[in-house]
Amino acid sequence: MSTACRISGCKLSVPPQIDPEGICLLHFTLRLEQTCADLRRETVLGKASHERQVEIMEFIAAQGELLARVSTSGLHMADELKARVLSTFLTLMNLRESLDRAAQRVPPGRTAMRQS
Repeated sequence: MSTACRISGCKLSVPPQIDPEGICLLHFTLRLEQTCADLRRETVLGKASHERQVEIMEFIAAQGELLARVSTSGLHMADELKARVLSTFLTLMNLRESLDRAAQRVPPGRTAMRQS
């Protein structure tokens, strides 16, 4: 028996791979994109410690793997949802690229100089 999405008004079911999340694939991708936007803002500032950067990289890998498992599980998806999933993968890739660029701007062990 499938679980209904816990988002008010949503009638979509929750795929088994993301059942602990309690939300359908559409809402999962929307939430993931919002989280990526928040993390990207954090990384652009260049103030994330090395440990935080590692946490973000692990988040990207884990969420990308989870999204891949759900989207390749045989779940029937409308073309719009397929496009949303692909867009979310691109968002994860862009976050990783942003993290890499931020790490290149500020060498480990140094803090960014502030301009007056």
